[in-house]
Amino acid sequence: MSGWLLFRNFNAHAFSFVTITWHTLFFLVIAILMMLVRDVAYMYRLIILTEYRLSWKQAFQIIVLWEFSSAISPSVVGGTAPAIFFLYKEGLSAGKSTAVVLTAIFLDEVFFVLSVPLVYLFYGNQIFPPDSRNYVEIIYGLYIGYGIILLYTVFLAYALFINPRLFKSFLSWVFLFPLLRRWRLRIRKFTNQLIETSIEIRRKPAIYWVKSMVATILSWTGRYWVANFLLMAFFESSHNFYDQFLIYGRQLSMWLILLVSPTPGGSGISEYIFVNFLGDFIPNQSWGIALAIIWRLISYYPYLVLGVIILPIWIRRVYKKNKTYKVIR
Repeated sequence: MSGWLLFRNFNAHAFSFVTITWHTLFFLVIAILMMLVRDVAYMYRLIILTEYRLSWKQAFQIIVLWEFSSAISPSVVGGTAPAIFFLYKEGLSAGKSTAVVLTAIFLDEVFFVLSVPLVYLFYGNQIFPPDSRNYVEIIYGLYIGYGIILLYTVFLAYALFINPRLFKSFLSWVFLFPLLRRWRLRIRKFTNQLIETSIEIRRKPAIYWVKSMVATILSWTGRYWVANFLLMAFFESSHNFYDQFLIYGRQLSMWLILLVSPTPGGSGISEYIFVNFLGDFIPNQSWGIALAIIWRLISYYPYLVLGVIILPIWIRRVYKKNKTYKVIR
């Protein structure tokens, strides 16, 4: 999709802003390092949430595969189910795997739910796309999207920390349908494990949550600041300290749209809204799509390549481990 957008109306002038200087290279390297910060923070959080049962190697492979799953599936679907499967094959119980993934998602949503009002407090409607300020329905649409995410966060908090039995009752009801009834006993076992894990989570010390939340903040900040450093790399005279946090805030509101994208990894839509949300920071509008492609080359496409490489390696490792375990047993 992104390639189609680029080559359909390819224009060499669209890349005329790309100049190779020490300044450009410096900020491009930092932009790439931001993705490294993001991934290391995600890995560390996963190690914490699994109570150090995963090694850094295992965490690296799971994060890459998790991102790979998200990249090849619609954003609205995400990589939640594959992530649970990856953790399960690493030796965690089904309930524990689900609790870890749901807790990770919960922390992500808490970051988002708290960050958006904070940047809105400082910037107001400036965190919305410039053109949208003339269209009340677009702003209301973003408000509604935020409301949906807030409700989802509250549901996760309730299911994980207050009443996991509600989640069990819901799944038990779903698996009463004739086509799903054959898996009902397996789901009951899974939900019982989830309830036990939920009880364990509630007993975690404060430092457990502090470390997890700091890792979450670092991971999202790393993701968002890729765009900041790309803009600094090519348009150094355009921004000041105030602008940098406004760009950060714009990306928070961008995420409202990307979370419900019907295309794999938000492909196509991501490039379009990047230009729409950040276009007023790009001196020449004809450069917008080209810069968006560079942004995606750093923040999206590497996971497609790494996923293709890591997946067969991971499959050989976990299935060899499981086979060895069965022989020993």
